[in-house]
Amino acid sequence: MNARQGGFLISKIKNIGGRKFDKILQEKNIDAFNGAQGKILYVLWQNGKMTATEISKKSGLAKTTLSSMLTRMDEQGLIAMEESLTDKRSVCISLTEKAAALKEEYDAVTREIEDIYYKGFTDSEVEQFENYLKRILANLGDK
Repeated sequence: MNARQGGFLISKIKNIGGRKFDKILQEKNIDAFNGAQGKILYVLWQNGKMTATEISKKSGLAKTTLSSMLTRMDEQGLIAMEESLTDKRSVCISLTEKAAALKEEYDAVTREIEDIYYKGFTDSEVEQFENYLKRILANLGDK
């Protein structure tokens, strides 16, 4: 039996897709955030105010990586960090007006990368593919 390549292919797609996403940002002169920061912004656009732990779970970014990224994003004026009212050990992260205004640009880049990813796929193939990916995530314990 041939060796399965799913994990390798997903990793390769992630790396090449990330570089392509950053290239599109550069071509469009969008320098307010990079692709990795875009993941954090996306999660916050979808969910509103969250803790770093919640962002880590939703984005798939490790908490150690996330911590330094959040500090940079705070310095860039993209997010605001404030002590949680219910848990003094926890910090709540929310978007600034500056970051909220970037959503339209981010969505345009996302649509462009999706067009590249799914070129030649039917809607039903995309749906089936994404359902397979969701099953893999569930198998990995990220429900």
